[in-house]
Amino acid sequence: MSTRRPIPRLRWWIGGLLFASTVINYIDRQSLAVLAPFLQRDFHWSNQDFAYAIVAFRVAYAAGQLITGRVVDWLGVRKALSLSVAWYSLAAMLSPLTTGLRSLCTFRFLLGAGESANWPAATKAVGAWFPRAERSLAVALFDSGSSVGAAVAPLLVLTVYHRFGSWRPALATPGLLGIVWLLVWRVAYHSPEDHPRVGEAERSMILADREQGRLPLKNVRWRELLALPATWGIVLGRSLTDPVWYFIADWFGVFIASKHVPIEQGLLGFWIPFLAADLGNFAGGGVSSWLIRRGWNVLRARKAVIVVCGAGMTFLIPVAFTSNLPLILMLFSVSTCCYAAWSTMALTLPSDLYPDAWVGSVSGISGAGSGVGTIISTILIGWTADRYAFGPVLVAASLVPLLATALVMMLVRVSHEDRAAHGEPA
Repeated sequence: MSTRRPIPRLRWWIGGLLFASTVINYIDRQSLAVLAPFLQRDFHWSNQDFAYAIVAFRVAYAAGQLITGRVVDWLGVRKALSLSVAWYSLAAMLSPLTTGLRSLCTFRFLLGAGESANWPAATKAVGAWFPRAERSLAVALFDSGSSVGAAVAPLLVLTVYHRFGSWRPALATPGLLGIVWLLVWRVAYHSPEDHPRVGEAERSMILADREQGRLPLKNVRWRELLALPATWGIVLGRSLTDPVWYFIADWFGVFIASKHVPIEQGLLGFWIPFLAADLGNFAGGGVSSWLIRRGWNVLRARKAVIVVCGAGMTFLIPVAFTSNLPLILMLFSVSTCCYAAWSTMALTLPSDLYPDAWVGSVSGISGAGSGVGTIISTILIGWTADRYAFGPVLVAASLVPLLATALVMMLVRVSHEDRAAHGEPA
């Protein structure tokens, strides 16, 4: 073992690296959402045409998470995330070669395949590095990178666009950030068991807490994993709520344009709902951690946040009836804040419930379900927006999360540990 000086609270530096990865991941994917009005103008694409480019990304992302979740468990976080970032950074840097819808769909497909490992790998890293009481805050930290990346993307992408007068370099620029991150990651990340800079007290605390409260699964097979109600609660919950986030992330620029708001004015306000989402990540993680410290068992603390925030997403409904930009931004902000808190709980549940060897797999399965739900919703959004505008979309995006919340409450049962603690039969 190395005798190099330990880094205090190293686990939070690891969390910071995962946050940075997610920021870059989202800048990459949001570059298209920011540039959508310009691409639609240059290529004369309809909303349904633009939906195909989104779907190409989502198909690869959904299928990729199903595969990469298990790959992360097999290769480990360090190798798997290294391959992922290298892949999608290269795909981003090739995107300026786009000549039309078909080639753009190809590059977005490659980008989606590469990005699919980020959430399974980050979730597994949190499960390996953080005790239960801190996991939701650690998930909030890395997941908040999605809202930060989405907020930064308009500033970065529009700056490059106006500097060069073309969307091509704006699509490529985020890939360079990924290469820089990759170099840091290869040096900085190791598992807590063999990291040369983790203190012995921190290492012992992490390892002692790691398996507490998880389902007693040993040598489980995929079929048995999929037979667990908790697995389906997590999968269906994300499948129904994540499309709300991706509607906002992928269509916000197009939606603002449909309200006859100037593109630059609307996109410069783009960061406000994503800042609210960032606050939601930490609010959800902080509240559930606070409840755990006050004696609540882990799952009841997570579910309390899920119930409140499922109801909070209904604030998208009034957006259908206004063209006032500040009001639109406020209502979107309430919804994204609640979504982010809800999502933080859903992303934390695999590391709460499952053994370390299956955390990446369960996260990947739920990510694949999210991808399928988002693909279906994206096609419906494009079709509906061309024919009926965005009103029906906003109503659906408000009500579907209520169904997701009900499914989580019914299917994600209290763990074996929690039942025993409350005198309930195992």
